[in-house]
Amino acid sequence: MLLIKNIGQLITVGGNKPKTGTEMKEINVIEDAFMLIDNDEISDFGKNENIKNEKQYDKIIDAEKKVVMPGFIDPHTHLVFGGDRSYEFKMRLRGIPYIDILKNGGGILSTVKATRKASFKNLLEKSNKRIDRFLSYGVTTVEGKSGYGLDKKTEIKQLEIMKKLNKRKDIEVVSTYLGAHAVPKEYKDKSEQYIDYIIKEVMPEVADKNLAEFCDVFCDEGAFSRQQSKKLLKAADDMGLKLKIHADEIFNTNAAQLAGELKAVSAEHLLKATDEGLKSLRENDVMAVLLPLTAFSLEEEYADAKKMIEMNIPIALATDLNPGSSYSQSIPLLLSLAVMYMGMKPEEAITALTINAAAALNREDKVGSIEKGKKADFLIIDAPNYNHLFYNFGVNLVETVYKNGRLVFDNSLERSKI
Repeated sequence: MLLIKNIGQLITVGGNKPKTGTEMKEINVIEDAFMLIDNDEISDFGKNENIKNEKQYDKIIDAEKKVVMPGFIDPHTHLVFGGDRSYEFKMRLRGIPYIDILKNGGGILSTVKATRKASFKNLLEKSNKRIDRFLSYGVTTVEGKSGYGLDKKTEIKQLEIMKKLNKRKDIEVVSTYLGAHAVPKEYKDKSEQYIDYIIKEVMPEVADKNLAEFCDVFCDEGAFSRQQSKKLLKAADDMGLKLKIHADEIFNTNAAQLAGELKAVSAEHLLKATDEGLKSLRENDVMAVLLPLTAFSLEEEYADAKKMIEMNIPIALATDLNPGSSYSQSIPLLLSLAVMYMGMKPEEAITALTINAAAALNREDKVGSIEKGKKADFLIIDAPNYNHLFYNFGVNLVETVYKNGRLVFDNSLERSKI
């Protein structure tokens, strides 16, 4: 058994279900704490003074009054892709809208071309490095979407890479099929036929081979209509895939209402969602996954997190790592943007990146909080209290990362001798 003692603050977050409203501020801090790990699960925790007979434990870690908290969970990324779109970033800096870049062959279609060309080995190596970086930021569970193939061969290739990455054991990779990310060139002006192709030719193999747990669709102008998205997601549901929606990011297409209507697990982006759409999410217990790094990168107005919290909508945060609109894995920047520009309290941001993020992946009963019987996915933060995650903005304070009770990443530097 593993004992972590002398914890300055143990942030348990607490619970096995997503938090809403004022609950999101309840992160349950235990000062001067300990935590006990038995194999891969949390077996006990509490005040440091209640530790009994230290000699009985196989290993003891002295937290040196630092913060211990659940591992971060990133429920929306596009981590498997080829190519480079740094030139697009410069175009956006010159004021060219993202939707215009997309219409002129850039955007998603540019990455599709590069990803189709890339070998399995090349994509695996690049994605593996991205997983390493996620770990360094304290991410112990990460979702990954396909959607940069838009043909059967490459979509399957992306999903198989994520399945292989999940075998690393130091992080859990949750796969989502996003074949309806854009209309490929070979189906230009035939988006309805492309939806039929996905349903008849690709999705059955994805489901039969158990390559994805979720199905997502980009429901927005320039991508897929509400009607097409509904058709696709209903077919996915029939095949046993759980539902997610890229909803109301660039324009309002009533995608949030659709997410509620279909009782999707999550609606993601929501920059342009209406009050009616948000009410649909609340009434149907749909997670709102907000992506502040994307709004920052696109210089768009941020999703109204404060309003959603007041409406009792469960909110999760994610990086949206992708090569175009959010080429970043920075959890510190994500947290800073959430509290400085989205109206979130520090405690709400922590909840949104732990238990609520777990709920956006249907894993709230296994990870996302410090609870007896849950998986021992946790971080040691090099700070005296959790406020430093925001006060020391933009700085990665994650010292060590544990997955299933095992040390999987160590950011600590050798201290200089004075």
